[in-house]
Parts: sequence; C-alpha cells; structure tokens
Amino acid sequence: MSSESTSRRPRVAVVFGGKSSEHGVSCLTAREVMRAIDTDRYDVVPIGITREGRWVLQPGEPKVLEQGGLPELTEDGPDIAISNDPRRNEVVVRESASAPASIGSVDVVFPLLHGPWGEDGTLQGLLEIAGTRYVGAGVLASAVGMDKQYMKLVFAAEGLPQLPYVVIRPREWKDDPDAVRESIASLHYPVFVKPARAGSSFGGSLVREPAALSDAVALAQEYDPKVIVEAGAEGAREIECGVLEDLTGQARASVAGELVVAADQGHAFYDFEAKYLDGSTTLRIPADVPDDIAQRIRGHAVRAFEALGCEGLSRVDFFWLPDGRLVINELNTMPGFTPTSMFPQLWAASGLDYAALVERLIALAMARDTGLR
Repeated sequence: MSSESTSRRPRVAVVFGGKSSEHGVSCLTAREVMRAIDTDRYDVVPIGITREGRWVLQPGEPKVLEQGGLPELTEDGPDIAISNDPRRNEVVVRESASAPASIGSVDVVFPLLHGPWGEDGTLQGLLEIAGTRYVGAGVLASAVGMDKQYMKLVFAAEGLPQLPYVVIRPREWKDDPDAVRESIASLHYPVFVKPARAGSSFGGSLVREPAALSDAVALAQEYDPKVIVEAGAEGAREIECGVLEDLTGQARASVAGELVVAADQGHAFYDFEAKYLDGSTTLRIPADVPDDIAQRIRGHAVRAFEALGCEGLSRVDFFWLPDGRLVINELNTMPGFTPTSMFPQLWAASGLDYAALVERLIALAMARDTGLR
C-alpha cells in the first residue's frame, strides 16, 4: 500500500458488467452496492467492463445503471486498467491518444462480476498479480465454484450428499452421442441439463423424455461447450443458506431460506425470468423446515464453503427431496447481491442489514493480504 493511501480515505474500486451472459445482473448488483457503501468512509471508483471486455471508467453515479430492465454498459468513457505493479496499486486511465494517467491508488476491489471472465478466478488472478486486495473468494475457490463438474468432485470428496450426474464434454457428444445418451438414461428421466460454467439459470432445461435431450444440450452449449446433466429433483424444495466470514475469519451460516416459484406462472424450475424479471418467486425466510433440517443445511453450507477454500462470502443451495433426503446443489462465490436477492435477505434475517453486510465484506478484504495464505 502506498504512502499516499495512508493520508486519505480508503479507495474502493467497484468492478461490474463483464463478458458473460450475466452482464446485466452484475450491473444491477453494482448499482445497489455503490448506494450502500458509506462515502463518508470510502472513496468509490466505478469500473465497468463491457460485453466486449473493455474496461471503462464510469462516472461517480453511472446513469446507465438507472435504466429499466437489465442495464447494458456502453463503450463511452476512457479506458481504465489496474496497474500490475504491486508497489503502486494504481488505477490508470487513458483518454484517446493522450498518455496514460494515474488517478490514484486502490486499496480494495469489490468484484461484482457474475459468471465466466470475472467470477471464475480470472479477475482474481489479475488482482493477485497486481497485489491488490479484493472482496470474496480467491483464484482456486472462484474457479472451482464456477465449474460445476469440479465443484461436485470437491463436494464428493468432502462427503456432502449430491444428486447423480453426467458430464457431457463437446467431443463426447460429437463422437459418440449414443454412449452419452445411455449414461444419461441411467439417471432416469426427468433430468436437468445446464451449462457447466454459467449462472442465473441461463441455458438450463428440465428434460422429461429422451427426445428432448438434443435441444436441451444445444441450448446449454450456447453458453458453455461443457454441459452437466443431473437427475431431476422433482417435487424438491429449494433451500438456500448464506455463509459469511466474521472479522476473525471464521465462517458462519445464516438462517436458511426457501425459494417458492409460482407454478401458475409457467416456470418448471427457478429460471432466469423467475429470478429477475416477472416477480413470480417468493422468498420464505426463515424456511419453514424442521429444526434438524435447518441445522443440517447450515452445517453443510459451512462445510461446502471450507471444502472449496472460499473466503468472504458464498451462497449454498440445497434440494430437500420428497423422500426426506437433503442434497447440495451448488455454491456461488459471488451470489446475487441486490437488497432483494436471497443472500442479503438471509443475512438481514440473521441480524446483518445490507449496508452492514457491504461494510463487513470491504473490511474483510482490506484485512486480507494477497498471495499465498
């Protein structure tokens, strides 16, 4: 940290947008987080990443984030980069043909990117090289948390209960689709088909019969050439739990909450529209489950967090099946983070409101060194 950083308020760079299909969701998250940051305590530098991958300095109150629906960042604005010199931690700006100029040091980055090219360890690796502190999971946990295949392998090694699944790699689907279909048939229909490395339910399909499998795989491969097919969890209740480190670094679990999707709205599962667009989903917090189930959920959530080596925060999702089994579905290292999203609401119900949650995450990041730890 430079000597300059000791004579001013800490500077927080909020990075959002990105190249993934979750660009708009990331922008919504950034809008709410920037509103919650205490500007009497921190200077905020908004940095947008366009869908093409260009880093653009945003105005102090980005108007693009106020547009209706899901915001879309434009190419307007100067190019920006975070210096890769760990001794300086500078934000560097280039205006057209002028020489690059520094606008000062950054003390911590709040990366609010969802999906590949941001939540998957790529940005975290860049920040590690730059020696810049950041909120959330490190390189390995971010990468494993994004790739559902490897996440499931880690969960299995930890002994966490899961649904059976099949991984479809692009060459296997092209060279021997009959063998892939046979493996999937062993799961018994219905099955759920989804991209291995995407979020917000983009590209996911509930498949009830073999004839619909090809179209479902094709849809998933629009987002990721690698696909995961899971045994269907029909009739399951979707329960989620937040995990957050306290200021000593101890992982703590929130109360559990349940997602209830209105069946009369035409949603076969908790898809993108149900999550963000049509208001058809109800969050029940705390979830109406027996105490022993709630305790198992909270315990499994912390085990999952620690198994992946997460830091800062995560949301862990479960299915409670009609036969009484509790299985872990997935972990999100940067969950939806608007005030109406499940993760902040879980923590509000656990005694930590939105502004305090944002402050906790910044404080945790500022207290944590980069590099091996």
